[in-house]
Amino acid sequence: MEKRLKVAIVGCGGIANGKHMPALSRNGHVELVAFCDIVEEKAVKASEQYGGEGSKVYTDYRVLLQDESIDVVHVCTPNDSHAPITIAALEAGKHVMCEKPMAKTAAEARAMVEAAKRTGKKLSIGYNNRFRPDSQHLKQICESGELGEIYYAKAHAIRRRAVPTWGVFLDEEKQGGGPLIDIGTHALDLTLWMMDNYEPLSVTGSVFHKLGSRANAANAWGPWDPAKFTVEDSAMAFIKMANGATIVLESSWALNTLEVDEAKCTLCGTEGGADMKGGLRINGEENSRLFVKEIDLKAGGVAFYSGTEQRDIDLECAVWIDAVLNDKEPVVRPEQALVVTEILEAVYESARTGQTVYFERNRSGEGIAIS
Repeated sequence: MEKRLKVAIVGCGGIANGKHMPALSRNGHVELVAFCDIVEEKAVKASEQYGGEGSKVYTDYRVLLQDESIDVVHVCTPNDSHAPITIAALEAGKHVMCEKPMAKTAAEARAMVEAAKRTGKKLSIGYNNRFRPDSQHLKQICESGELGEIYYAKAHAIRRRAVPTWGVFLDEEKQGGGPLIDIGTHALDLTLWMMDNYEPLSVTGSVFHKLGSRANAANAWGPWDPAKFTVEDSAMAFIKMANGATIVLESSWALNTLEVDEAKCTLCGTEGGADMKGGLRINGEENSRLFVKEIDLKAGGVAFYSGTEQRDIDLECAVWIDAVLNDKEPVVRPEQALVVTEILEAVYESARTGQTVYFERNRSGEGIAIS
């Protein structure tokens, strides 16, 4: 009988209920055996809905980690606790899927990478937008060389008025930032992955607090409390890579614009270009004529997985569990997620100081941001 991985959930809030637990429950290679949340009622409810007979409930993740039968831990807590929980789980001999962003700070993310290397356990970060059909197909196009050298890109994470007013999203202490670290992180991860370029040279960033102080503002999820809105409402950045490539990163929860795109990218290469606006489009030149090609993504399988097309969260889960079961490298590698966190931190630092932040590479290949 094939081994079924025993999985524990730490943090039974929105992202666990909306993504991790439903996807895991649909995967036939796992069983959800433990649920932890500082609010016991949330863990109890999760156990009743997704756990099997004998599943356990905890309010302290350190007690949960003492269970040697647990193979995998999914960390679904606020950003400031990603690093300590992940590192503790790795050191307890568990493989870890940590929700994005990797950590609140680059130093914490670096410590997570080091812990994975030290323990030999697998670590991946929840960048599920890589697993959308358009993302998977575009990645194949990039790898085929159809676009040539990608030297300019845009990472899009723009909402007009969609500020999350629940949980700790507006709490800078818990989250480390607002739309940049929440949804900008998805767009940046997607763009770097498509370019296969993880060597930043410099970052110049701007962070805005223009709309968050307004009371009774129009918003998709109802008005926010200005007193609790301690993060930015939008942030933009100009990122230069070591090979000269350039990325423009844009993110907002609240911005007076009709140009709305989230977790998408635009790529410009020497042989062609691509964008995800309203679907996947490829542009280029053929026989001395320009062309635009729209890709039909309604049928067919996707890369990294043999089978029919799945929802991104189910494919993300399937590929992650397969990596653990069959000792494969995760599609989302922690070293890649570390670079995303380093760049995001550099955007905030550049905005704070008004100066461009520069990167150096040390011998191990890890980035060190310096002003």
